[in-house]
Amino acid sequence: MAKTLELEFGTELGKTARISVENPKEPIDEEVVKLSMAQIIASDVFSTNSGKLAAVKGARIVERNVTDYELV
Repeated sequence: MAKTLELEFGTELGKTARISVENPKEPIDEEVVKLSMAQIIASDVFSTNSGKLAAVKGARIVERNVTDYELV
């Protein structure tokens, strides 16, 4: 099962931007995630079509299961 940590940010134009981190270290420490997101915003490294990252909106873990079937 693949896990991804999705970081959700508000942009300057009021849209939502996401940054995905594959295979995050568990357990997730919410305070560390919040602090890291604030540092990402302050670093001003990322820009989107909706402007710069401006606010922390949320974070979530997404789990994905894939089942392959051999149909030959």
